[in-house]
Amino acid sequence: MTSPSPELLRIGQVSTQSSLPVKTIRFYEERGLIQAAKRTSGGFRLFEPSVLTRLSFIRQSQALGLSLNDIQDVLGIADSGRRPCKDVRQKFQTKIVEIDERIHQLNQLKQQLQVLVTEADQREMLDADYCPIIEHAAE
Repeated sequence: MTSPSPELLRIGQVSTQSSLPVKTIRFYEERGLIQAAKRTSGGFRLFEPSVLTRLSFIRQSQALGLSLNDIQDVLGIADSGRRPCKDVRQKFQTKIVEIDERIHQLNQLKQQLQVLVTEADQREMLDADYCPIIEHAAE
């Protein structure tokens, strides 16, 4: 005996239950991150309830810094029946290196800005078209 299939959800219901805008859900579908199970005769998208779990995974992945391309790779691996944890680990290691580089760049920028703020009164006296603090920063 087969169990009845779960009731399909319209895109508005998916939006409400996932707290994602309809536009985002459509975008994810266009990108291939999610799929509508079918469409009504009127053209409305219908989704399996399991799409809510997938959308939650996508949101959590984005919150952890993965790009949509990274997420698409991870979901593709999972959809093929394999666990993507090895790939996720590698993506996170790459992300950690990128974050370290960005922190270094931000620290350099912070130091430069601190110098400009400290020297701002002196720079205000210089001739400039807009703002000497910025225009003479390289001096």
